[in-house]
Amino acid sequence: AAAAGAMLFVVTHEIIPESHRQGHAAEATLGLVFGFCLMMVLDTALG
Repeated sequence: AAAAGAMLFVVTHEIIPESHRQGHAAEATLGLVFGFCLMMVLDTALG
């Protein structure tokens, strides 16, 4: 759980703001949403 929390912290505080500064806000947001949806589908499918 600690590793997952650390990864979420890095993504939300480092990677997303950097991609928004570079002008890739839409791609970053879509990637985050797609990744979250994929994670939820896999979690449900694999139990």
